[in-house]
Amino acid sequence: MPEREPFLDEIRADHEARHEPTISDPQPVASVNTMWASAGRGALIGIFLLLFGAFLYVGRPILLPIMAAAVLALTLAPLIKAAKRRSIPTWVTAILILLFGFGALSLLAMALAHPVSQWIGRAPEIGASLKDKLAVLDRPLAALHELQTSLFGDNTGVNVNMPASNVVLPVVAFVTPAAAELVLFFTTLLFFLVGEIELRNQFVALFGNRDTKLLFLKIMRDIERNLAAYLTVVTIVNIGIAIIVSLGAWLIGFPNPLIFGLLAGLFNYVPYIGPALMVVVLFGVGLVTFPSLAHALIAPLGLVALATLEGHLITPTLVGRQLTLNPLVLFLALAFWTWMWGPMGALLAAPLSIIGLVVVNHLFPADDDRLPE
Repeated sequence: MPEREPFLDEIRADHEARHEPTISDPQPVASVNTMWASAGRGALIGIFLLLFGAFLYVGRPILLPIMAAAVLALTLAPLIKAAKRRSIPTWVTAILILLFGFGALSLLAMALAHPVSQWIGRAPEIGASLKDKLAVLDRPLAALHELQTSLFGDNTGVNVNMPASNVVLPVVAFVTPAAAELVLFFTTLLFFLVGEIELRNQFVALFGNRDTKLLFLKIMRDIERNLAAYLTVVTIVNIGIAIIVSLGAWLIGFPNPLIFGLLAGLFNYVPYIGPALMVVVLFGVGLVTFPSLAHALIAPLGLVALATLEGHLITPTLVGRQLTLNPLVLFLALAFWTWMWGPMGALLAAPLSIIGLVVVNHLFPADDDRLPE
């Protein structure tokens, strides 16, 4: 029999002196069947997750509008309940909400139509101007192109003077949802808003245990309150960002500064991706508008500073500790839902993360004991 290591005896003696559990030697697996049973359960969970992911991806045209409508209905549920307490029928409140949404979309489309059409008409001129302004990057790009040619063969470059329709149509097809999905979204939203209370009561009736019913009601209540609080705070913050960006664009000398403020406020609803896209937009417009590269960098750098201040200080302070999402979790959720459902998935990433956080906090409540740092 091999001799025992002396340091193990010292550790055991120290633990016994402190009245702590002793450290035992590693024990062999009691049964191979138990190990294989655990591996089988893990494999079943993995297969389920893969099939569920495939279901989400394939069912995007139907699941995305329904999910978006459900999340928005949960967010607006406190408003519906407040109106019902004042004896306002739910269908009246739902119709008013839809009319307000249609009006906001119409005003946004009218505000963006004229400037966007002007920029589209100037696409060849803008392309030539960008090529002249970025001439300083010709040598590094030529070196990269030579390396790419030597590794992967020659590829055709991008034509700056391509027709505007060749650039715009793919972007519009990517960003604008299909008409059928819009109809499904607004119809589902109307039914959710009108029958949200009755639908919740029907779900409660499915549970036989009283404690389970109470837990379900608590989860739904917290989801509604947290989503409403998050949307309210983010909307207020984005309005402030829109005002600041509009004033900054006007001071720097951008054309149509209100449009850039509006875009900055809208893009900021999508964490990380939205501000990054707005930085690219400001840099591109600055290159076309201003004579020097340094002048064109003022607005993008200012927006980076503003977005950093907002994301790390302002919004977490206003939202509060309970609603503050882990940046890594939010980033991974954003990457997953963007890959799964595109731009609308990116817009839903934060609300879905909040819903998941609320459910996990109720099902797995945190212990009072703090872990050692």
